[in-house]
Order: sequence, then structure tokens, then C-alpha cells
Amino acid sequence: MAKAKSRSVSDLLRAPSDGGSLKDVDPGATPGAGKRAKTEARTAALSERLSTLQEQLYAEGSAGGHRRLLLVLQGMDTSGKDGTVRRVVGTVNPAGVQITSFKKPTRAELRHDFLWRINRAVPTPGQLGIFNRSQYEDVLVVRVHELVPKSEWSSRYDRINNWERQLVDDGVHLVKVFLHISKEEQLARLVARLDDPDKHWKFNPGDVDERLLWDDYTRAYAETIAKCSTEYAPWYVVPADRKWYRDFAVTSLLVEALTAMAPQYPPAAFDVDEQRARVLAT
Repeated sequence: MAKAKSRSVSDLLRAPSDGGSLKDVDPGATPGAGKRAKTEARTAALSERLSTLQEQLYAEGSAGGHRRLLLVLQGMDTSGKDGTVRRVVGTVNPAGVQITSFKKPTRAELRHDFLWRINRAVPTPGQLGIFNRSQYEDVLVVRVHELVPKSEWSSRYDRINNWERQLVDDGVHLVKVFLHISKEEQLARLVARLDDPDKHWKFNPGDVDERLLWDDYTRAYAETIAKCSTEYAPWYVVPADRKWYRDFAVTSLLVEALTAMAPQYPPAAFDVDEQRARVLAT
């Protein structure tokens, strides 16, 4: 009997087309992974592959290519967005990386459409872009805190989908990740920050206020994922209670995306033999 082909991490983590329910996803699960030690070894190998692929994309862009990869990170407070940037993206050439952390909009930004500041941060050709929070804050935070009327935020799903379609048509490959942690794990991480003086700087009293709105955020995320997981820009739900699994999953998603893109080193724009002779003559 032929051995069944194992499913890719992207297949395992892709949000269902019907939206499903976040309650059906175990934040402590490890789909596609084995035991921790073996998985960490796989992650290290994947990181090397990611570094090579990212360099090829960067080289392709430097030679006039227009393609780029954009990783969108969303999640509850303490879900590991910063950690993902540090541990996953930190393994590649920083010259080919564009990181944008979206904070509360400034007064100047609020004078524009909600997509204005997002569009300005889209990675340039050849770059691996990272959005630490993103356009989705405008259907999450604004909804939960009732910053704009429902008629306004509810119309943004289609606008986001159309904008992402334009990005894809322009050569942007999107990997949208929701880092899914449990309420219990968030509690443990917040307490750990308070127990360690070296981590007090990471603690924000406002996180406690947001935690009280956990159910509201869960509903907002579930609807956002259901409405904005498209064929051209799907959402991936990454169980994030285990940091080692989170790193494996996000690294795998990026490697799969770049492998599908198949970036290539550009050919030399000069006579290699002639330039070798010149170098040897110096």
C-alpha cells in the first residue's frame, strides 16, 4: 500500500472556508510537528532554508523583480508577535526585511482613510515585509471599543479583501497569521512579566483592561477570519501556547510560501570570465 502523503503545515493551519470557530482550535496543539526536541531541530533547518530563499527574493528584487512577501501578524496581547519577529524573521538578512509595528493611529493618520498608513508600509520589491498588527486593527479594536459605528467597520471587510486582491495582483504574496493563545496562557505570561523585574518594561496595565474584553475580541477575530480568509490571501490559525511550536509553524509557512514563489538569483550582468581575469590581475 502506498504511503499517504503528509499534509503541509499550511494545509493544516489554514482557516476553514466557512470560518469555523476559534473554540474548535486548541491553542496548545502542535499540528504537523513531533516532539519538542525534534521539532526545534526541524525549525533550525527550516530557518536556514528560509534565509536562502529570502536572499534569492532580495537578489531578484535588486535586479528589477517586482515580487515581495508580506507576513501579517495578529493576536491577543502576549500572543507572541514580537517574539515571532525576533526568533523567526531574525534569522534572515536584515537588508531584505521591512518591519512595521502599527500602534494607535496618530492625529495625522486619522485624517486619512484607515488604509492610508497601511498602504504606505507595503514592502518594496524583493523585500520580506512584516506587519506587527495591521489593517485588521480597524475591524478589531474599533469594533470592540465602539470607536466607529457598526455600519462603518462592517463595510471594511470587503474593502480589505479588495485591497489585498490588488496587492496580490501587484506581486505581493500574503501570509496572514493569527497567533492563537488561550486565556489561561495569557494569564501566565502576564504574571510572569510582573514577577520578573527585567520584564516590567514589557507589562502594560492597559493589557489587563483588554483582557476583560477577551470574549468580545474572540468574536471579532472569528468574524474577521471568516470574512477575510480568501483563496488569494488565506488566514492561518497558529496555536501559540507553545512558543517552540509557534516558531516552527510560522517558519514553515514562510518557507512554503517562498518555495511556491521560487525566487531566483539573477544572472550576472557582466562577463564573468572577463571580471575574474581583472580581479586576478590586481
